[in-house]
Amino acid sequence: MNNNVKKIAILGSTGSIGTQALDVISKHKSLFEVEVLTANNNADLLIKQAEQHNPNFVVICNEKKYPDVFAALDKKGIKVFCGAKSIEDVVESESIDIVLTALVGYSGLMPTIKAIKNGKRIALANKETLVVAGDLITKMSLEYGAEIIPVDSEHSAIFQCLVGEGINQIEKIFLTASGGPFRGLDASQLREITKKEALKHPNWDMGAKITIDSATLMNKGLEVIEAKWLFDLTSSQIEVVVHPQSIIHSAVQFEDGSVKAQLGLPDMMLPIQYALGFPKRIKNRFERFSFFDYPELTFEKPDFKTFKNLNLAYLAMERGGNAPCILNAANEVAVEAFLKDKIAFLKMPDLIGNCLEKINFVANPCVEDYVETDLQTRALAKKIISNGSNFN
Repeated sequence: MNNNVKKIAILGSTGSIGTQALDVISKHKSLFEVEVLTANNNADLLIKQAEQHNPNFVVICNEKKYPDVFAALDKKGIKVFCGAKSIEDVVESESIDIVLTALVGYSGLMPTIKAIKNGKRIALANKETLVVAGDLITKMSLEYGAEIIPVDSEHSAIFQCLVGEGINQIEKIFLTASGGPFRGLDASQLREITKKEALKHPNWDMGAKITIDSATLMNKGLEVIEAKWLFDLTSSQIEVVVHPQSIIHSAVQFEDGSVKAQLGLPDMMLPIQYALGFPKRIKNRFERFSFFDYPELTFEKPDFKTFKNLNLAYLAMERGGNAPCILNAANEVAVEAFLKDKIAFLKMPDLIGNCLEKINFVANPCVEDYVETDLQTRALAKKIISNGSNFN
């Protein structure tokens, strides 16, 4: 038995990050072992993953699909559970070394809190956890000694740039953004945008929700808020730079004016592997970047006027309290509605702004306040969509 093998819990194993994480683990079996796999609805893929990786625990959130998963895996000695609460419970297992939170949206918050309380290393691919409850999460991670390693390519880049720079103060960071599929278009050109067009990201292969967020620049807005908490920054220290080639993943400027950047091809396998293996860099056969393939790297300012979500994110971050929680909940409802053709592309920020104005502000929220804010915001957003003809 190799005691150096790290046992990994992958929350959201059937999604884009989860499947790529399993690829990383498959290539480094002497270093990593799958302990837990969870999925929301995709029972068929979850079963295949479990048969291949033989985890100790499997959780399917959709209780209707539990019988199928249980029937397929119980005979193999794999413990099968169902429901969101089971994800919170399973991360408490003493056998887990690293919890990769690859759940989409607000659903990642409570399992992450449970993992932190049990002192686990968190490989954080669920930015909404820090968006919703950044103050709470950062305080808890210090209290329980739970290390948080970011998996988002931008935050991984900043994290990598800061290794060895502990005594040096950050002047500012540059969060790069591809600009999404509609970079350079104005509002008049975006009025009739369809979900099919919005789901075509120019550089990254991601899930539907993150891809739409990228198209509206909300993904970058959420990353701005995440960066505030990860790196203890103010809004004035976070600058978004549109970089269409997605080669510079982000950069840090220090007090002496020096800038350190992390570069590479747009491939999420690298930041996933870095988070799982930190502090060791693990040799791999990923495609290598060549400067000669990219003779020109270009940079632009983001269009805050057309892509209002980015501005809303900055405003929510500066207001603090439960405002980012409102922003996130309203956005999740807006994206779901857009994907179901219930709301137009340009109406998503209108809906989010409406919720930010109407939901009660809580300056110093606790966990219960975040839960209540999330519920109230979702209810309001859905009501506005169902009642308002101007939203489609």
